[in-house]
Amino acid sequence: MSFTNTILTGKKGLVIGIANDQSIAAGCARQFHAAGAELAVTYLSDKARRFVEPVAEAVDAALLLPLDVEIDGQTEAVFAAVAQKWGKLDFLLHSIAYAPKEDLHGRVVDSSREGFSMAMDVSVHSFIRMARLAEPLMKEGGSLLTVSYYGAEKVVDNYNLMGPVKAALESVTRYMAAELGPQGIRVNAISPGPLQTRAASGIGHFDALIDEARARAPIRRLVTIEEVGAMATYLVSDLSRSVMGNIAYIDGGYHVMS
Repeated sequence: MSFTNTILTGKKGLVIGIANDQSIAAGCARQFHAAGAELAVTYLSDKARRFVEPVAEAVDAALLLPLDVEIDGQTEAVFAAVAQKWGKLDFLLHSIAYAPKEDLHGRVVDSSREGFSMAMDVSVHSFIRMARLAEPLMKEGGSLLTVSYYGAEKVVDNYNLMGPVKAALESVTRYMAAELGPQGIRVNAISPGPLQTRAASGIGHFDALIDEARARAPIRRLVTIEEVGAMATYLVSDLSRSVMGNIAYIDGGYHVMS
């Protein structure tokens, strides 16, 4: 399903976190494109590039750039390329998260210092670094958007270490909204319900989580990446110019159920 409109016509956006055509970032990129935005997209590695290229082609991406946030200099290189291409940036989608498998599948109290630090760096501090680099490109204001999950707010079985990490991401969203708001830069997060993406498949017993979400959500189904993209499109558009520091749920109402 496509929600075609023109609310992003003339906007330049950077989409970080496309893994393949079924990832949340891919769904968002397609909706941004349908709404008229010109996009730059990134891929994690040479191995991942072949999965990202079809999405980049489908959205007529102006730039396709490598980005592993753990490699010094790559994040800066991406923003330098954006600056050279456009001289500005209207919005950014940050849709990356990672925790080492042994830490993700264990108890929080058993997580290693190294694993916890890596999860926080990739999933949270990378958003901070990108915000700092995006700020000078958003002289006329803009929108920074990241992706969270309900496990940041409540304990979700098997979400483990990523719960505290996403809680930190949501807090960072609020603090950066306060800091960047005076420059007209909005910072928000979207919180989709469980989706059958490659990244989510790393969570233990994920099929059970999917089944529970489908059964408990008032709409009695899972949301789609296109529906997530529709909310993301609103949040990076001028229609949300007074929306700051929000966590927007796109989960079919799952989060309101006790």
